[in-house]
This record gives sequence, C-alpha cells and structure tokens, in this order.
Amino acid sequence: MSGSHDDARAQILGGIRRSLHRGELSGGPRQAVEARLAAPPRGPDVARARLAQPEKVELFCQWAEANNATVARVAAGDVPGEVTAYLARNNLPARAAMAPSPQLDGFDWAGQKMLSLRRGRGEGSDQVSITGAFAAIAETGTLVMASGPEHPVTLNLLPDTHIVVLREADIVGGYEDVWERLRARYGKDRMPRTVNTITGPSRTGDIEQAMELGAHGPRRMHIVVVRE
Repeated sequence: MSGSHDDARAQILGGIRRSLHRGELSGGPRQAVEARLAAPPRGPDVARARLAQPEKVELFCQWAEANNATVARVAAGDVPGEVTAYLARNNLPARAAMAPSPQLDGFDWAGQKMLSLRRGRGEGSDQVSITGAFAAIAETGTLVMASGPEHPVTLNLLPDTHIVVLREADIVGGYEDVWERLRARYGKDRMPRTVNTITGPSRTGDIEQAMELGAHGPRRMHIVVVRE
C-alpha cells in the first residue's frame, strides 16, 4: 500500500511540474518551503475573539444559539441527565449512537436507566448521536470535529439530532488556534483523515430563498457545555 501511495503521489506531483514547465524545487526556494512547513506562520485573527477564557465561552454560546443550535451549560456530573432531559423535552427516543470516546465514557451514563446507548459509528436508522468535539471556535460559534476510531464521522452527518458534549477548555478564540491544536495533537504528516467544521444544524436556502434545516445532515444540534 505504501509503495502504490508513493507512486501515485509522485505521478500527481510530476503532472503539476510538467504543467508549470519546471522540475523539483532546489536551493533557496526549496529551503523557504521547508522552513514554512516546519514552522507554519499564524494567519490573522479577529479582534472580537481576543478574550479571556470565560468571555470566549460566552461568545461561543451566543454565536452557537444565533446559528440555530441550542446550548446548555452544566457541571460534569449533570451531563447524562441533561442529555436525557433534552431528548424528553423534544419528544425524541431515549436511545442514541454514541462515539466510543474515553472522554464520553467518563460520564455516569449508567445512572440514566431509561437511556439506551450504542457505541460505534452512525447508521442510517439512528435518530440521535452523541459526540465530543476536538475544539470550538468562539469567533463564529463553530464546532470542530476530528475523525478517528474514537469519533466516527458518520455520527456528525447521519442522525437527525446531534448532541455534542463540549469542555469549556476546548473553546478557543479563532480558527488559527484550531490549526495549532491540530498540529500539536497529531504532529506533522499525521493529521486526521477528516476535520469537520460545523456551525449549527445543517441548513440551506437554495430553494426559493427559504431556510430549511436538516438539508444535508442533522436538523437539530444541542451543545452541552461542561463547566470546569
């Protein structure tokens, strides 16, 4: 597999070089590229997100609600109860597909006797999913999901209702903070296969300029922000 991957990569890069009418970089230009890759420059950020952590949390919650998500801020011990109560308030079944994440396993789900959980990837028949989040962006109220064995990407997309358990410490100011976190967590050349940025439930205004929720994914998003 590695050999075929390298061959395909070489073929693609060779095609790009031919279209640019040049060979491989060398000398100063190559050193400049390698230096940039080794220490990526930080892009611009937005002034409104340059805040102390409590204000970042507040700003994130405001923007998430402005983007049609619902938000509850609870203590860690109250997370399972809030999830169960949210399902009851919205007349949803008390069962969900949950990401097989050690972070989520740390909560006392067993104390919710009426809640049935299946850990694993999302299926077409699932109505509700529960996941964590790699990070959240105060600037826009956006959640950032990194795929992997502990977070199957199907949980973000298939169920009609997506419940996200988010730690306050994982709320950052802007997008540049997320890229730095990704590099620190995964390292060079080890990025997750998929990074989803999700701002509220799925929606579109393509048809007659009328906003429709649930067009390409969940029609409901509930974010449980865990106080720390």
